Order: sequence, then C-alpha cells, then structure tokens
Amino acid sequence: MSSAKKQRTHPQYELLYWPGIPGRGEYIRLAFEASGVPFKDTGNEAKNGASIVVSACCDKNSTGDSDGNPPSFAPPGLRVPGEGKDGKTLFISQTPNILLYLGPKLGLAGEDEVDALYVNSLTLTALDLSNETHDTHHPVASMLYYEDQKEESLKKATDFRENRIPKFFGYFERVLKGNEKKGGEGKYMVGPKLTYADTTLWQVLDGLHFAFPNECKARSSEFPVLQKFYQNMKEEKGLKEYIESGRRLEFSNGLFRHYPELDRQEK
Repeated sequence: MSSAKKQRTHPQYELLYWPGIPGRGEYIRLAFEASGVPFKDTGNEAKNGASIVVSACCDKNSTGDSDGNPPSFAPPGLRVPGEGKDGKTLFISQTPNILLYLGPKLGLAGEDEVDALYVNSLTLTALDLSNETHDTHHPVASMLYYEDQKEESLKKATDFRENRIPKFFGYFERVLKGNEKKGGEGKYMVGPKLTYADTTLWQVLDGLHFAFPNECKARSSEFPVLQKFYQNMKEEKGLKEYIESGRRLEFSNGLFRHYPELDRQEK
C-alpha cells in the first residue's frame, strides 16, 4: 500500500521526542517505519523542535492541555488529531502505551485479542531490558554524570552482563523457538507476521550490540535463534529501507551508551 493511500486512511500522527537521539522515541518510529504509515517527528523536523517537546511533555506548571488531555510526565508523546474526546486531539504518553494504541491501527498487534495481549507482554519485557541497560551507566542516580558513579557502574554492568543478559536472551530464544511452528519460522515472536514486539526487541538488541559489543559477540553462539532474528530483522520490509535511508538516528549518549570498561574484557 502506498504512503499516499495510507496517509488518507490515517490521521496525521505527531511524535514528540527529544531531537538528535533515538532514545525511547525510536521504538515508536520503528513501528511507523515498519508499517509504512507517515508521521511527523516534530523534535527533529521543526526548527524549535526541542521547545515544542518541552512545552507539550515537560511543562511543570501544566494541569492539562486545551483539548482536555491530562499533563504529561515526560517524552515521548503522541498527538492524534480528531481521536480525543469530542473529536479533539488525543495526546498519549509512555512508550508502551503509545505502542499499545498504535499496534492494531498499524497492523502490528497480531491476529486477535489473545495475540495483542502477548505482543504487549513481550514488548514490556523488552522495554524492561532496555531500562536495565540504561541503569548500567546510571546505577545511582539519573541526574548524576556517569563519571560520578563509575565504580558503581562497573559492578552493575558486571552483574548485568553475567546474569541479566543471559536471562533475557534465554527467554526471547524460547519465545522464538515456541513460535517457529506457528508460522514465525524464527523471524517473529507472535504468529506469522511482524508485530511491534519484534521491532521493539530488535531495537533493544541493536542498542546492546552498540553498548556491549564484546558481550553480544560472545553470547551469539549461546542464543542462535535470537541472533538469527536480530540479523533477519535488518532485512524486514520497511525497516531495511529505514536503515539504509540515513534517517535513522545513531546511538550516542542516550539509553544505550558504549563505555569499553563496562563491556566484557577480551583476553
């Protein structure tokens, strides 16, 4: 289906997230890119994108907007014109909540309600892994610089690499194997088609390969189905075009950060 046709059957979705970094906004971008549905990425496209994001998502004095939406705690946010109460603009906060809303509308939530619940569960688990990755370089306080908590970060990262990564990887390996005979063929986690659980997990895995390249390389043979999933997703329609377009933001100092001293040390 062409983007022009999809544009006529979808509202003008507007993503509000910090400019210049993939962060939690990337989980939402990937859902749009995989489905081919256009959206506005205000933080990166508007001249005053950062100011717009702050005003919409971080206003400490806000008690709600003019369309009756409650105040937002933090980005990302999603604006959907005409889908709120009385036909006003709907504003949705929280990454998993936004994906839960978009999933069925973008055709990324599975075949039925049972699938949709499973897709959401897997997404929440992948986002748990995302959060734990972030905490390896900010284990004491988010407002402190990494340099102020390096000793604690090393302890946290060591436990994360030795215990948490294999626990999460082992779970997703089992999920993929369990769905092989249900049409997933090791490519998808729920049923025979792509869901936002797949795109979310792939982004987390890609972030981990950036943050802990040595650890991921060492673990690849332990979890061959997951490794194959990670590689296959790069060829998925929509995602492949997005990756090759140059529009995808690179990892830097966001959720996923590469500090060599936190990674597995080569012998």
